[in-house]
Amino acid sequence: MTDTGLERGASTLDASIGEFTKENEQYYTAEFEKIQGTTGFPWSWNTMAAVFGPLWGALRGAWGFFWTFLVLELFVLVQLGRGLWGELGADQLARYDRLVANIAKREQQAAEALAAGDAADSEAKLKIASNLKKVAETAKEQAAEAATEGTTILLTGLVLLVLVKLLEGFYANIAYEKQYLRWRASPGVQAGTSRASVAFGAVLMIAIWPLTLFRFTVADPDAKLSAMTNGFLGGSIPITDFPVKKEYFGALAKLGDAGFDWLANNFGDVFDGITAGIKAVLDGLEIILIQTPWPVVMVVITVMAFRLAGIRVAIFTAASLLYLAFMGLWEISMITVALIGAGAFLCVLFGIPLGIWFGKSKRAYTFAEPVLDFMQTMPAFVYLIPIIAFFGTGKPPGVLATIIFAMPPVIRLTALGMRGVPEATKEAAVAFGCSKWQLLRNVEIPLAMPSIMTGINQTILMSLSMVVIASLIGAEGLGALILEALQYAAKGQGLLGGLAILFCAMVIDRIAQGMYRRSAGKA
Repeated sequence: MTDTGLERGASTLDASIGEFTKENEQYYTAEFEKIQGTTGFPWSWNTMAAVFGPLWGALRGAWGFFWTFLVLELFVLVQLGRGLWGELGADQLARYDRLVANIAKREQQAAEALAAGDAADSEAKLKIASNLKKVAETAKEQAAEAATEGTTILLTGLVLLVLVKLLEGFYANIAYEKQYLRWRASPGVQAGTSRASVAFGAVLMIAIWPLTLFRFTVADPDAKLSAMTNGFLGGSIPITDFPVKKEYFGALAKLGDAGFDWLANNFGDVFDGITAGIKAVLDGLEIILIQTPWPVVMVVITVMAFRLAGIRVAIFTAASLLYLAFMGLWEISMITVALIGAGAFLCVLFGIPLGIWFGKSKRAYTFAEPVLDFMQTMPAFVYLIPIIAFFGTGKPPGVLATIIFAMPPVIRLTALGMRGVPEATKEAAVAFGCSKWQLLRNVEIPLAMPSIMTGINQTILMSLSMVVIASLIGAEGLGALILEALQYAAKGQGLLGGLAILFCAMVIDRIAQGMYRRSAGKA
C-alpha cells in the first residue's frame, strides 16, 4: 500500500473515532491508536475515569466498567467506613453487658439461697457466676481487640482505594476501545456521552451505596434503620407501634380469602358443573378399566397398541400391564390411568386449538404468554390451594390441577410448530387454490405435527407428575401409594409404585407416538 493509501486509512480511522467519542476526540484518537498498536499492556491512562470511577463509565455508556467498579469501590468504602465510624466490637460489648446482667442475677440468687439456709444451692449459683465472669472477661477482651483494629482496617481501605483508582485509570481506555470496536460492528452501541446515562448511573449508586454502607458499618443496623424510618424499614419496631409488614401481609391474606369465598359463593354452580362433568368422564373410564376383568382390558389395550403403534409397543404394553396385574396394583393403576388420560385428553383437546390460534396470531400469543409463564412456573403445590377452594377435594379437582399444570407445553409447542411452517409452502398452497381450512388441515398441521407430538409427550409426562402431587387432595391412585410410602419410609413400596407409574405413562406415550410415526410413514 502507498503512503497516500496509509494516510487515507489513518484519516478514516481518526474520523471514525471522532464520530464515536464526540468529545476529547484528539485524546481518544491517540489513546486508541496506542492501544491498537501495542502488543503488551498499553499503559493508557484516563484521569477522568480515575477520578469519577463508575460515573465515567455511565457517562460513556461503558456499563461493564460501571458495574465492575461500582462493586469494587463499594467494597473499598465499606472498609473505610468500618475504619472511620464502624462500631467494631459492638457485638462483643453487647454480649459482655448481657453476661454482666446474668452474673448479677446469679449472685442475687446465691444470696437468697444462702439466706434461706440452702448453702449447696448458693454455692452452685456462685460457681455458675464465676464461670460467667470468665466468659465475660473474654468477651470484653475480644471487644477491645476489635476496637483497636479500626486503624488497620482504615489503612487497608486507603490502600485499596488507591489500587482501585489506578486500575480505573489504566483500564478505562482499554474498555472504551473495546466499546468502540463493538460500535463499529453494531451502530446501536452508545457513542459519545449521555447525560441521561450518567443520571441513571448516579441513581443506581444512590440506591446501592448508602444502605449497603449502613448495613456493613453500623452495629445492629436493622434496629437503627427501623428507628430512623419509624418502622418502615428494618425489623425491631414492634408491629403494634407501626402497622407494617405482618399487618400488610395479614390484610392482603384476608382480602384473598374474601375473594375466594366470594367466587365460591357466587359461582358455585359453575364450579359444581365442571366437577360433575369431569367426574362423569372419570367414572366412565373407571367402569371400562376397572369393572371389566383385567385380562380382557389387557388384551384390548395390547391389540390396540399393536394396530396403532406396532409389535414392539404391543409387547412392551403387554409386559407393563402384566406387571401391574401380578403386583396387585391393577385397580389403583387404572385409577391413575384414568386420571392421566382425562387430564392429558383435556389438555390436548383445548391446548392444540389454542396453540394453532397463538401460532397464527402474534397479538393473541403476546397476551397469552404471561399466562402460560404463570401456569408453568408457579410451584405445583400452589395450584392445589384455589383448586380446593373452588372444587373441593377428590379426583375431579386433581384432574383440574393437572390441566393447569400440564397444558402450557402442548400450547407452546403447537404454536412453535405453526410458526415454523415455511411461508413459501403456504403461499404455494394458496396459489393452487387452498382455502384457509384446507391450508390448515392439509399443509400447516401436518408440517407442524412433529412439534405438536413433542408437546403431547411433554403434556403426558407433566400430567403424570401432577397426578402424583394431586394425591395430597384425595386424587387416589398410585399417587396415594407413593404418598403413603413417603409417610412411612416404605422404600420397597415406593419403588414398586414408582415403576407402576412409569409403566402407565410410557404405555400411553408409546401408543400415541407410535400411532403418529405409523401414520407419517404411510403418508
